[in-house]
Amino acid sequence: MNENNRRLHDLGQSLWVDNITRSMLDEGTLERYIAELSVTGLTSNPTIFEKAIGGGNEYDQQIGELAGEGNDPEQIFFGLAIDDLRRAADLFADAYRLTAGVDGFVSLEVSPLLADDTEATIKQAIELHKRADRENLFIKIPGTPAGLPAIEEAIFEGVPVNVTLLFSREQYQAAADAYMKGVERRIEAGLNPAVNSVASLFLSRWDAAVIDEVPDELRAKLGIAIGQRCYAAYREVLAGDRSQRLANQGAMTQRLLMASTGTKDPEASDVLYIEALGAPHTVNTMPEVALLAYADHGVTGDPIALDGGSAEEVLADYVSGGFDIDELAARLQEEGKQSFAKSWHELIGTIEGQISGS
Repeated sequence: MNENNRRLHDLGQSLWVDNITRSMLDEGTLERYIAELSVTGLTSNPTIFEKAIGGGNEYDQQIGELAGEGNDPEQIFFGLAIDDLRRAADLFADAYRLTAGVDGFVSLEVSPLLADDTEATIKQAIELHKRADRENLFIKIPGTPAGLPAIEEAIFEGVPVNVTLLFSREQYQAAADAYMKGVERRIEAGLNPAVNSVASLFLSRWDAAVIDEVPDELRAKLGIAIGQRCYAAYREVLAGDRSQRLANQGAMTQRLLMASTGTKDPEASDVLYIEALGAPHTVNTMPEVALLAYADHGVTGDPIALDGGSAEEVLADYVSGGFDIDELAARLQEEGKQSFAKSWHELIGTIEGQISGS
């Protein structure tokens, strides 16, 4: 067992890998990460699957088979993704069992093209979770204005949700509210309130967005400050009367998940966000390269301060420097939505190309 990763896990943070490919499953790589690197979950998104499916020929045979059965490219993709994620979910079954359903999850995203369509998102979320037939599979729904009511409804329907594309404290708080509304409705309806969720906060995109404008003394500090601010808000939610009442009635906690933790600044440490944002009862989902880098030279320090530490001072320095944090958060969410839609179109195009070339 790698000591660096074990120490971070022992701090109370779940280590997930932000990647999946069929070769990771076939070659035993994911099993090794579980056994040696304290990995207890996995996330995916359209960009990850586009790279996996377009990067080799390991999916070609199944694409041909599914196309021969009359499936369209989107149906084919979900067939490929669900097969991979079922296998991954089964590898995490022990973590899911040992933590009583808190950990051990994998994630599958609804089509990014539905990001502004609440009803279609709800319908697809329910269908995908039923089709996957794994308790430890999250359906990823963006925390956009149209996504928030879909999150509430999916939770009410008993679908575990990974809320994606969150960039700010306010966006996190809106996602937490949607989650709790869904749980409250289950309680009112006499249903089991124990439906799991995570709220995924994207970090490195903050620093990437300002890298050409920020002075040297503020470089590579914005994403960490946002993470610290959101952690303080998360702890306030957990300690609040509303959360406590729900917990008393058997509800679970929607954990804060640190996402986009691969460093994009070539001058910054490759474990920058992982080292700075360790905290109990949270998740960090890491690209493979960051997971391996932390195993090699990561240092587990003190957890994030309950009040966010120096976050507000750092953010005030950015504001004084002319950066509008609220405007940037909204822009990053919109750009993230567009980026996933672009990857989705490329993914579908890759599948269409393989069908026509077979």
